[in-house]
Amino acid sequence: MIRICENHLKPFVQEHELEYLATQLALAFDNVTEKTGPGNDFLGWVDLPINYDEEEFDRIIYAAERIRSQSDVLLVVGIGGSYLGARAVIEALNPTFRKPDDLEIIFAGHQISGDYLAELLDYLEDKDVSLNVISKSGTTTEPAIAFRILREFMEKKYGEMSTERIFITTDKERGALKELANQVGYETFVVPDDVGGRYSVLTAVGLLPIAAAGISIKELMQGAAEQRELALNFDLEDNVILRYAGWRNILLRRGYDTEILVNYEPGLMFFNEWWKQLYGESEGKDGKGLFPAGVNFTSDLHSMGQFIQDGKRNLFETVLDFKQTRKEIYIPGDEQNLDELNYLTGKSLQEVNRTALQGVMLAHEDGGTPTIRLELDRLDVKHLGALIYFFEFACGISGYLLGVNPFNQPGVEAYKRNMFALLGKPGYEELTKELEQRL
Repeated sequence: MIRICENHLKPFVQEHELEYLATQLALAFDNVTEKTGPGNDFLGWVDLPINYDEEEFDRIIYAAERIRSQSDVLLVVGIGGSYLGARAVIEALNPTFRKPDDLEIIFAGHQISGDYLAELLDYLEDKDVSLNVISKSGTTTEPAIAFRILREFMEKKYGEMSTERIFITTDKERGALKELANQVGYETFVVPDDVGGRYSVLTAVGLLPIAAAGISIKELMQGAAEQRELALNFDLEDNVILRYAGWRNILLRRGYDTEILVNYEPGLMFFNEWWKQLYGESEGKDGKGLFPAGVNFTSDLHSMGQFIQDGKRNLFETVLDFKQTRKEIYIPGDEQNLDELNYLTGKSLQEVNRTALQGVMLAHEDGGTPTIRLELDRLDVKHLGALIYFFEFACGISGYLLGVNPFNQPGVEAYKRNMFALLGKPGYEELTKELEQRL
């Protein structure tokens, strides 16, 4: 389903470099598929497209239909992997400009902005609302604060009937949210124990909001399942995931320490954000890792384009190339031709956009920027499901090649400890004194 084009990479690397990496790739592949490497208790996503709770899957579809029938707005409360995957899929596949009767998906709990929440509460006053809060522990600061405020709003607005409009995605057996759901009677969905947040888009974490947005989660899983079948074939010639993971590590060893994910559709901006978390949190540890960045072309060609073309030569690009998008629009002719665009008359914007893609790759190659192009036939549900699985599998392989555990995130705890201490959370008194002296 996904093809890899290496034409604009080959001037910077040699094929034998990938061949020399074959033994390491095979070990990394076994670590993922046999679940033998560090973090192997978080490899449930590998078989997820074919091995999931079908009863819960049906409940997700039913709950999504209820949400769509009773609500103008679905609030999705979560942070990091608890919201980026769902938002990436929804914004990639749904119309940019919603119709009045379309369910609106609004995200909260992914920051601590008072302005944002206050304005959101004002906006929701005359709307019918459902709420899906996503947190395995239920105590992650940002979504926990948002849920406390939004739960109060829902209870004031709907009273006892608020329990019919609040859906909890959390741990199967324990945690603050699970305890609350048991007490109040909220419907719950499961964050699997063996799937980390940034790999969780194909669990209830992502599937409920995606289904509520009217997107077929069956097709999404089907696309991921088809890509999984291809991924499990260890063939360095044909397995595009192995080639992508191998090349990005070879480029890192050559001094290219920044990878830029490039898209040519504005709806894919949050796909970039999901990808950045996936790779940044998985590989950025032990003083190692590629720095993951993202750009939205052609817009960013008029800002970041200068640096990519002519700046420090420490970066390479991975380009998402969809041959067909959802809509076609054609450029009309103009007798006066004051804008000198008549040479484009009759061409579709998609044709012009992909021509821009080709021209940019050639220019960046000439400027010293290697490019890996990932080509897909269409921007649709199945291909996006395949692309999600592609990047997840490649991330596991690449992390093991790098020599890190791709499934933990020890570094994100440092800021939390400091924030808890400075806010006066019980149990942090000594650290509070230390930090206040430093400040």
